[in-house]
Amino acid sequence: MSNSALVLFFELISVVGSGLLACKLLTSGLFRRYRFFFTYLVLRVPFITCSFFIDAKSSSYQKYFTVWEPLFLVFYILSVLELYGLVLEKHKGLYTLGRWAMYCATAISVTVSLLSLLPRITPAMPQQSRIMGYLYATERGVDFSLALFILLILLILSRYPVPLSRNVAVHAVVYSIFFLSDTLGLLLHNVFGLNLLRAINLFLMGISSACVVAWLVLLNAKGEEVQWSTMQFGRGDEERILLQLDSLNKTLLRASHK
Repeated sequence: MSNSALVLFFELISVVGSGLLACKLLTSGLFRRYRFFFTYLVLRVPFITCSFFIDAKSSSYQKYFTVWEPLFLVFYILSVLELYGLVLEKHKGLYTLGRWAMYCATAISVTVSLLSLLPRITPAMPQQSRIMGYLYATERGVDFSLALFILLILLILSRYPVPLSRNVAVHAVVYSIFFLSDTLGLLLHNVFGLNLLRAINLFLMGISSACVVAWLVLLNAKGEEVQWSTMQFGRGDEERILLQLDSLNKTLLRASHK
């Protein structure tokens, strides 16, 4: 299969899968629990559909990209916060601390990324190119900070037997793969430039399509009722570790209310 055929294949899976997944979340009532993720899926369908009819190398596509990309960056942040809130649903103190840490890390990361771009921005550069440069720099900063935050979520899941519904556990794993692969692709693009652009994009589209299929197959209403623990401990060890987590959570809640 040629590269162009693979691109079309992955795009069709992404757009159809995203649409079906949004419908599944809506009809099952799960959209109330995964509000930002559901909205992201709804937005993703027209974005991919319209991209079928716009040449990616044209100025029209650049303008199209500059409209949609800031919106998707906002929903990346909101979706990660939503995921973090679901993982620490019973530990609001830890969630509040992590949320503010993510705000600060994102602001610092975006600022550093934009400052690193300034030496390359010249008065002679076309306005559209400058806008695209600022967008890519912002995306790089946001992706880097959110990638670190997702790794923090995975660290929490690997060290503490946090009780989760099966849906939240599946969503945490699949979204981590989805977002971290995108971040890796952006890093490879920055390192190798245009040399591997086509291969990197194809890789990202394949991972994205696989994640959409995984969400579509594994997320369901029954999954909210099935409890799943991130680690298997002895009864005594699990209770001790959860007590430590609860104690830390209560300390943070008291500190936030002072």
